[in-house]
Amino acid sequence: MDRQVIAVIGLGTMGHGIVQRFAMAGHHVRCYDESEELCESLVDRVRSNLSPMVEMGLVLKDAVASTLEAIQLCDSLPETMADVYWATEAINECLDAKRDVFQQMESAARPDAILASNSSSFPVSQSAAHLNHPERAVLAHWFNPPQIIPVVEVVPGSRTSPVTVERTMELLKQIGQQPVHIRSELPGFLVNRVQIAMYREIWDLVDRGVVTAEEMDTAIRGSMGMRLAALGPLAINDFAGLDITSTVYRNLVPDLRSDQQLPDLISSLVERGCYGAKTKQGIFSYTSETLHARQVERDQRYLELLRLMAREDSHPKEP
Repeated sequence: MDRQVIAVIGLGTMGHGIVQRFAMAGHHVRCYDESEELCESLVDRVRSNLSPMVEMGLVLKDAVASTLEAIQLCDSLPETMADVYWATEAINECLDAKRDVFQQMESAARPDAILASNSSSFPVSQSAAHLNHPERAVLAHWFNPPQIIPVVEVVPGSRTSPVTVERTMELLKQIGQQPVHIRSELPGFLVNRVQIAMYREIWDLVDRGVVTAEEMDTAIRGSMGMRLAALGPLAINDFAGLDITSTVYRNLVPDLRSDQQLPDLISSLVERGCYGAKTKQGIFSYTSETLHARQVERDQRYLELLRLMAREDSHPKEP
């Protein structure tokens, strides 16, 4: 695919990482946010993200300058959208705000431009409900940190055209992502549905004192986490044996938590305004120093996994 003009609206936690991925792949990226602070810090944040990637050999040192040069900050949304091939909003999770931005994006874009939403909760049929041409709108849901995590969920709306999905899948593959075509607009799409199902049982077990929070993280990281990163859940099923897995399923499902109430562990924290890293108090406690160290450690581990994945053959393997 030739070098394209890409637009990213919203330069916060997700937006700046999406900008980086496209810029690293050689595309020209136009960027806009109403926050002057986010605009002014964009290039420094991307440069900071690139540093460990260079150290680990995932990005060539000579490519840093060209990546940063590919980023263009714009003064208005219409300027950002001028003559773009593909554009995404990455603003806060507010449906009214997303609808408003989508309408602005459509009015300023060329007729064949693809308009994507990075929402983690609102299907594109809702955020693009008021567009004149909803056939060119699609949901492309990235995962944090988007400059490292390769999967992007691509979810068409009821009126999204197959061409829009095809072009989005092709573009994401070209920049080194792993787009997954979700064929139904289910609430939460795919990954969040699986995560929430897992969290319900994890939160319940910690809430009941079966294990401590530290022990839970140790247990999952050192078992499921390793196997899921290496194979994926369905391949794990095959290796375990579907006969055995089916028996375990039947035995455990009646005893698993299945109600719709938040466990006291989480609801009490939220009621007290303890939201996790953003407030330095959640399931675990943080200081500014320990939080920064944990974030650096997190990204380092993600990059190590990414490097291992990058060594694999690009063609799918039989499990």
